[in-house]
Amino acid sequence: MSASTAETPIYHKAGSLRRERRMAMIGAYVALAVFVIFFLVPPFHMLVTSLKSSAEIADQAGNPWIVKAPTLQNYIELLTSGNYTTFFLNSVIVTTITVVVSMAISVMAAFALARMKFWGSATLATGVFLTYLVPETLLFIPMFQIIGQLGLYNSIWGMVLIYPTLTVPFCTWIMIGYFASIPKELDEAALIDGAGHFQMLIKIFVPVALPGILAATIFAFTVSWAAFIYPMAFLVSTDQMVLTVGIVSDLIRSDTFQWGKIMAGALMAALPPLLIYAFLMDYYIAGLTAGATKG
Repeated sequence: MSASTAETPIYHKAGSLRRERRMAMIGAYVALAVFVIFFLVPPFHMLVTSLKSSAEIADQAGNPWIVKAPTLQNYIELLTSGNYTTFFLNSVIVTTITVVVSMAISVMAAFALARMKFWGSATLATGVFLTYLVPETLLFIPMFQIIGQLGLYNSIWGMVLIYPTLTVPFCTWIMIGYFASIPKELDEAALIDGAGHFQMLIKIFVPVALPGILAATIFAFTVSWAAFIYPMAFLVSTDQMVLTVGIVSDLIRSDTFQWGKIMAGALMAALPPLLIYAFLMDYYIAGLTAGATKG
């Protein structure tokens, strides 16, 4: 048998493998394109609607996907009149404080559970994560009683107290996985040098685990910014409402929906999380990956 004859099956296999890879790549891009279109259609429709006047939105003969006379009036009215700026400021205050409190608790709790081994630490770590799986719809009734007893009903400070119950368990779980992935030689070297546990946390673990901390921070920000059930149940006055419930309460009157302003307000409310994910997505993915695969 000649050498060329022997090599022919190898060339056929290589060519078949290349075709399979090419088809797999084409299929992946097609699926990705379908998902991109599917998920971008709603925001695009929101943008189109926000640029229409009330008369154009009410025109039944008009095309819902085309703007005949674009206008920024909906955005201008939201920012210059009404309560939208109050809602936005309340959301910023509640989210900022919640993120700071959540990260302070989560980092210290995760460090203790991951590196300071003690009796029941593994069980406690699992329990911390399991609390995250309890749905809000089962908790808001007892939370309502607690908030009422503390005199924080209809107050953004009540939200500052409640939101960490949503963010701390998951953030702690992420940080436990990330801290567990850090080599233990760093602990030993720090202890030999006379460092205490708090010094180890601040000077060694926090800088090394920065991607995980950023991932947890982004998660805490997203949950706090987008929370709806608790604000809907506990906030009733306009001056205390956050964006998620303020837009619905202020721009819907009986059966009258101010769709242009609702869409404009929702788009502006979605802008801060969008910017954060756009600039910190790599850190978010790295932190989640480490937290999910290490333990």
